Amino acid sequence: MPSKINPLRLNALQLKTLTLLQELTRHPEAGEATEDGGFRINRIPRAHGDHFHIGAAAVRAADATGLSNEIVWKALERKELARALYPLSITLTAAGLAYETGLRDKILHGTDH
Repeated sequence: MPSKINPLRLNALQLKTLTLLQELTRHPEAGEATEDGGFRINRIPRAHGDHFHIGAAAVRAADATGLSNEIVWKALERKELARALYPLSITLTAAGLAYETGLRDKILHGTDH
């Protein structure tokens, strides 16, 4: 049976942020796996112009405002999806890595540069 999308009722900004953090975990240069099955992200990309890149994907800067928002990080922590050390690093828990946001195809775009 497929898992329900957004069972913890994250708001739109929290969902976008979690989606981007999940994508960052697919790129070892962003951080490192933790012993408890999570992933610590130490390097969050910065926008250039109106977008930034995660691997080959382009992301609109407008979809990424939660990456620099302490309140969003704390909300993900309260929901036990992350452990935040704002602004230095954020660790997605195993639950955060597995959480289905339903947004990956909507906010991560192919790129030609």
